[in-house]
Amino acid sequence: MNDKLLYSITAIFDSPDEIIHAAHETSSAGYTRFDVNTPYPVHGMDRAMNLKPTRLGFFSLVFGILGAASAILFMSWISLVDYPLVIGGKPFWSWPAFVPVAFEVTVLLVAVLTVVTMIVLYFKFPNNSHPLHDTPYMKRVSSDKFGISIQADDPKFNERDVSDFLGKLGGKEIAPVYFDTEDLGHGHRFFEPKFLLVLAVMAIVVSGGTYVIFNQIMFMEPFTWMSTQAKQKAQRPSELFKDGIGMRRPVQGTVARGFLPYAFTGNPDAAGRSLLNPLPMTKDVIERGKAGFLTYCSPCHGNFGAGDSRLRGQFPNPPTLHSDKVRNWPDGSIYHVITEGQNVMPSYASQISRDDRWAIVNYMRVMQRAHNAKESDLK
Repeated sequence: MNDKLLYSITAIFDSPDEIIHAAHETSSAGYTRFDVNTPYPVHGMDRAMNLKPTRLGFFSLVFGILGAASAILFMSWISLVDYPLVIGGKPFWSWPAFVPVAFEVTVLLVAVLTVVTMIVLYFKFPNNSHPLHDTPYMKRVSSDKFGISIQADDPKFNERDVSDFLGKLGGKEIAPVYFDTEDLGHGHRFFEPKFLLVLAVMAIVVSGGTYVIFNQIMFMEPFTWMSTQAKQKAQRPSELFKDGIGMRRPVQGTVARGFLPYAFTGNPDAAGRSLLNPLPMTKDVIERGKAGFLTYCSPCHGNFGAGDSRLRGQFPNPPTLHSDKVRNWPDGSIYHVITEGQNVMPSYASQISRDDRWAIVNYMRVMQRAHNAKESDLK
């Protein structure tokens, strides 16, 4: 019993002109399921075979758009959400800096995915078997001859008619090609156990071999300019200075970035006369001051500034903030106490920013007015 099924009828031609003529006549005769095999590319073969434009260009366009979009979105997420950095005063979303990376990712995805798509769609990867493999026909056309193969699944196919047709075209060594029944589908076998096993073994061998070679046998750092920076580390000696001390005192008069020296240290009266509250009495400022007061001030002064400390027994209760003395203080005096501290109250200059201190002053004024409201305030 013959378990072979016919795949195609093949014919051999001697020259490029003959194969061009044969391909043109085959296409003109209405055959659509045929292929031409040559030992080297033959100019004009696509027109002779009446081939349609390949779809790879469309896939390449999609992959290019995907690469550019993914690169820009990823860098935007990093710059705006995950790790925003101020670099030279540039905005967080600085698109010119994204262009080189987006270009590289676009080229990478187009090149790699187009090749993968071509292998999967046209070469039927991972199926590497084909009826023409290991045939006398393939040995001839991969050496010095030219061949044409008309497949049996062509709508016009008839074995005798095709053989006569190829003979009239001048074809030689006209012969049928068969394939086994198990190869008839010639389809994709991504989930075939053998293929998956080969992929797993290759992944283990490549990853394991790479790890052993580059981490155990010949350790190679990809770059060292980050791990071995020429810099002075804190609390370390230095050969640059004669005294061998790496950490240096700042130059006299140096002001740290974001820090303004306080000009009224130890002089509360001058602070009360000179300092003016720069923040307006708005709802946002009051809410900001309330948050600061409840965080830093309320543990000792109470939530409403009445001096009812929640730390009873640990520190002396502070005076109420609603006394005539405190109410008559100018804003600068209250700001000075928050900044410098007073009696057992420590300075909060390092914990509370300048603007937040002024916002707390505004909130205290609101509490004082609410605690000592007049009849006119209720109208």
